Amino acid sequence: MRGFFDFTLETSEDKLVFDGGIYNFEELKRELTGRGIFIVKGDVPEICLKGYREYGEDFFKKINGTFALALWDGKERKAILCRDKIGVKPLYYTLFKNKIFFGSTIQDVLENSGIEAVVTTEGLCEIFALGPAKSRTADIFQGISEVIPAQYVVFQEGKLQKRIYWKLESFKHKDSFPETVEKTAWLLKDAVKRQMQANTPVSTFLSGGIDSSLVTAICAKELKRQGQQLDTFSFDFEGNRKYFKANAFQPSQDRPWVEKMVQYADTKHRYLECDNDDLVAYLYKAVDAADLPCMADVEGSMLYFCEQTAKERKVVLTGEGADEIFGGYPWFYKEESFAMRAFPWSFDMKPRQTLLADTWIERLPMEEYAREAYEKTIEDTPALEGETGREKRRREISYLNLKWFMATLLDRMDRTSRACGLDARVPFADERIVQYLWNVPWDMKYRNHTVKGLLRFAGEGLLPKDVLWRKKSPYPKTYNPFYEKLLGEELKGVLARPDAPVKQFLDEKKVKRFLSSPSDYGKPWYGQLMAGPQMLAYMLQVNYWLEKYKIKIKE
Repeated sequence: MRGFFDFTLETSEDKLVFDGGIYNFEELKRELTGRGIFIVKGDVPEICLKGYREYGEDFFKKINGTFALALWDGKERKAILCRDKIGVKPLYYTLFKNKIFFGSTIQDVLENSGIEAVVTTEGLCEIFALGPAKSRTADIFQGISEVIPAQYVVFQEGKLQKRIYWKLESFKHKDSFPETVEKTAWLLKDAVKRQMQANTPVSTFLSGGIDSSLVTAICAKELKRQGQQLDTFSFDFEGNRKYFKANAFQPSQDRPWVEKMVQYADTKHRYLECDNDDLVAYLYKAVDAADLPCMADVEGSMLYFCEQTAKERKVVLTGEGADEIFGGYPWFYKEESFAMRAFPWSFDMKPRQTLLADTWIERLPMEEYAREAYEKTIEDTPALEGETGREKRRREISYLNLKWFMATLLDRMDRTSRACGLDARVPFADERIVQYLWNVPWDMKYRNHTVKGLLRFAGEGLLPKDVLWRKKSPYPKTYNPFYEKLLGEELKGVLARPDAPVKQFLDEKKVKRFLSSPSDYGKPWYGQLMAGPQMLAYMLQVNYWLEKYKIKIKE
């Protein structure tokens, strides 16, 4: 999705540019018809434009879907940019020479508008202090802004207004545990079935964990009812069966659990494997897709797997979002998270400064920047009247996860799939599920002192018992030591170039010490997967990003 509206040339005709999907499309169509509105084509542009004409900007609230849209209101002579409630689909814009340029990617806006790629101190803090997360309200590229989730932006008569059309509401949960289990199960099944609507056969990503297995089981059952078989895909890395070591973050390999689910759900399955050379090459392709340094090989590998999947299927449903909504991460229940006044997945700034030159550590207010971003999110948390202590703190942690960690993973899923023409859908991120679970008390989510206990109870009858109660294991990463060696050689090659732009930010002595240190680089510096090797990969991405976009640094 890309385009622009020229305020001096646009006519009185309404226009719409749309990206994404509307999952309650038929309901909206029936509602408009019931109000006496004549539908001709019955496609998305017609429904959106006629819905907007009937309800105005309130129409955006009615959409259940993942979308970004740009609308020209010819009658009022105003441009509106709007993004879905959870922010699954991206939308960027800039105002330049009496035009509003918009696009699904930063690259779309840069190319279309012709503006320079300039990054300020604020943008550098986003990259080095928060990345691969981003605050969304800050412009990493000067002059290019992001429409945030559940927001629409209006441009009229030279004025810009930003409005929120939906937000989480906090209220006391009144359903009993059995009622909560029943409603959760119904919401998930309904979200999956809605998102199965497509003009081409759907497939699923299957890791053998509870999230993707539930989505797979629901899809497989629905397709079997229609006389069809579901296609599933799983991921692994070259050498992992040899080099994998169980740890607190990844207690087991996925393949035995995938095999169990494939047999149980009777799917047509493909095992996809990424080798070390591709893993390095896709570090850079991931930057092309994200327009920013991103989740290193965690993102590059996802792009590779999406590319392989897209050769066979064009629509895939995933289990993304369940951990943030149901409390699947350690920081939801570990005691240290409650006292920590920082992002729990990235609380220590020192690992981020391991390779940076001291001059940049002094010039960039990294700790202050991250602290302010954290505190602003805490202030914005929708409070429940009368809630105090641990439950109030747990609500804050949940909000941090929804607004930051889930947003980063949804970004990764959208950017990597979009880049290769794959439509990746995320039923757990249905706003009805997000809103309902927002108010479910922790003792229900953590039923029987089990991580995601509520989701497991909601999945009764859908999965084999051992899969349903399997201990959480995150997205896989490579354990192959040769990958680390390739990264080291790649970074040495970059540092050997006098014109490598990342050199201005790095201390070469620190890098050499880092490369000669033992292969155990310590705990992750972002999330559960990004440790020492991913820091090397991230700096390679920063260098490629600076070069590709010919970025000018403005302090």
